[in-house]
Amino acid sequence: MAYGSVDQLQKALTRDVFHYAKDAKKAAGRALGTLVEIITFYALKAWGLEKNVAIERPLPEFANDDITHNVEYSLHPSTSTAELEFHRDALPLTARKILRNKQFAPFAIPAESLKKGKTLLSKKLILRNSCSICELGPIFLNAYLGTMGEDTGKYDVMSLHRRPFAIFECKRVGIEEGTRKGPQTIEKAKQGAYVARTVSALQKIRLSDGSMGGFIQKRDGVFRHGDYYELMAEVIGSNDPDLLARFILTVGVVSNHGNWFTSENHNKELKVLAQSYDWLLFLTDAGIGQFIEELLLHPAKELEPAREAFLASYTGKKGVNRFTKVKIALSADAALQSFFSARIQAIEGWFNVIAPPSKGLAVLKEELQTLRSKNWKELHK
Repeated sequence: MAYGSVDQLQKALTRDVFHYAKDAKKAAGRALGTLVEIITFYALKAWGLEKNVAIERPLPEFANDDITHNVEYSLHPSTSTAELEFHRDALPLTARKILRNKQFAPFAIPAESLKKGKTLLSKKLILRNSCSICELGPIFLNAYLGTMGEDTGKYDVMSLHRRPFAIFECKRVGIEEGTRKGPQTIEKAKQGAYVARTVSALQKIRLSDGSMGGFIQKRDGVFRHGDYYELMAEVIGSNDPDLLARFILTVGVVSNHGNWFTSENHNKELKVLAQSYDWLLFLTDAGIGQFIEELLLHPAKELEPAREAFLASYTGKKGVNRFTKVKIALSADAALQSFFSARIQAIEGWFNVIAPPSKGLAVLKEELQTLRSKNWKELHK
């Protein structure tokens, strides 16, 4: 990385991109947070999990539906409902327009279930990732763009179970250069830790020797307990609906806010998160630095559409953002998908695993695929 730290990268963005902003440094910091979310989302796409992903859905706490928390990415049991074609002249692809298709007649979808204002693809070719189009009790329907040619394209409508099998959340932690204290980041870490510890049926408890124990209650009231990570592996590997139906694998992705800790030298925020999420991944300075170098500072030719979308989104004008995890220019999405697909092995090297101890990213990918392939229709009966 040409820049020695994330702070130096933020300075470069402040100078070269966000010079127009009233608080250019804060604007650059927010953009860095967006880039962490983008890296996480396109890694999930490269792992073949896109059609399980919902974005910013409220997730209830375990056995406490009165309290919900929005999570950045939730991965849900998913089945194909329809694969549909469209002509470019038919844009925009709104939720209402999608549900008019005769294939959805058997659903008898009531008008109040429709997600108003949700558009999969606009006339200006702005894509909504993981576009929710309606709610139907225990399931909801999401639309995902497939291929897009010069005149025609295809999209998939998937039926997703309301309860996810995994969640991903992104956090930037640490003290920014020039400040003496960082109360906001520790509070954000605590908020993330609270969500991670309250949404799954598998509960964590600290044992007297400092190790992490776990327990989960079956429907007959019997408790299963033991070493947390051994119990978690048992749950993931099982086909017992009592263990799986309300289990959620929690994954945190953290990046440095300042250059005062590393994945080996943990600060307080990192320690709080590591003991709360099932998996905690550290996006290294070198990793995010390489992405910013190739996207913005010394752009790779193949990422030029993504760079254009990024720069067009940060002009100081409201309502023009076309480079977020939710909405992104179609050309930028295609460029990022190609970039991540071709380089996914190298990109996986941008992440260090902080928790669980002594496990690699390959194990997380295997656990996600195992959960994804369960017979959830039977498990949720």
